[in-house]
Amino acid sequence: MSVRRADSLGGRAAVVGIGATEFSKDSGRSELKLAVEAVRAALDDAGLTPADVDGLVTFTMDTSPEITVAQAAGIGELSFFSRVHYGGGAACATVQQAALAVAAGVADVVVCYRAFNERSGRRFGSGVQQREPTAEGTALGWNLPFGLLTPASWVAMAAQRYLHAYGLTPDAFGHVAVTDRRHAARNPAAYFYGKPITLADHAASRWIVEPLRLLDCCQETDGGQAIVVTSAERARDLRRPPAVIVAAAQGAGRAQEQMTSFYRDDLTGLPEMGVVARQLWRSSGLAPSDIDVGILYDHFTPFVLMQLEEFGFCAPGEAAGFVEADALPLNTHGGQLGEAYLHGMNGIAEAVRQIRGSSVNQVPGAARALVTAGTGVPTSGLILGTDG
Repeated sequence: MSVRRADSLGGRAAVVGIGATEFSKDSGRSELKLAVEAVRAALDDAGLTPADVDGLVTFTMDTSPEITVAQAAGIGELSFFSRVHYGGGAACATVQQAALAVAAGVADVVVCYRAFNERSGRRFGSGVQQREPTAEGTALGWNLPFGLLTPASWVAMAAQRYLHAYGLTPDAFGHVAVTDRRHAARNPAAYFYGKPITLADHAASRWIVEPLRLLDCCQETDGGQAIVVTSAERARDLRRPPAVIVAAAQGAGRAQEQMTSFYRDDLTGLPEMGVVARQLWRSSGLAPSDIDVGILYDHFTPFVLMQLEEFGFCAPGEAAGFVEADALPLNTHGGQLGEAYLHGMNGIAEAVRQIRGSSVNQVPGAARALVTAGTGVPTSGLILGTDG
């Protein structure tokens, strides 16, 4: 995928299997075991075996390397293994790398996975406690001494500017939280199953970092999720209806940092997601009106609004009203706010279910699903669709 021209990846690979562990606050087992459980579940869903796999892709900040997962899952020789940087921004890029490997003939069956004890073990929400010196880490050095120590504090800077620029109040963020929790309440796999919230609940939740309240921030979760990718041709003969990879993209903007891109000219948008959006629309030939369901990365509610605007679903400053009007089915699994926080991998699985027609909150006739990865960092996105 080029930032300047359409690519030829679309339609050449498909997601054919999804598998997950339960989502909890204390898994009681190692991250490696979670990864293996998810990988095996995804292969079983696809009707494949470990012997069929010759590629693995995961994220950085992961304690279960590809070769270790291969050994523990009973996978044999690998011809492709890779991991993508930038935390949650890597989610959709794992599928993109798998699709590229399949399309190039480097691998036949690639499994993408993410597994961690992010609640009972290392908690990303606790912020920076210690860090090895790196070139990219110097950007954090300008912010940490002044109290910007957590992801919530970094996002709050952009969120405050967004509200100021468009004359909004923090209540604007509540529509995302309410929508996600409404869907989670009907999803038995969600941590907040049976627990919808109202706008009043959102407004009454405590401040974390103004203008972000507790219900603007995603949960922390133990669990694993895996995605199986193979060629579109092979996909047609497997157990489940394929979710074809219509388009895939990564994106980093100018003056890009990890969550602290405060020196850009404008803090009211997400330029990295704009790069992804332009590529996805260009390569797929689709437009916002062609999307049936949106699975947008929701670690913090303000960035869902900004994503809708970057993708052109509505004008800048209008996303809160767009969500309130239910103009696009959004995060039908409950999102990371309502289902689980697995760095966006569970969102990809929900998009696959929508294309298959098997979601607990199924959008009738869903044929195109937009999925995004983490925002505020170099990121990625997918459009998944039906076969034909």
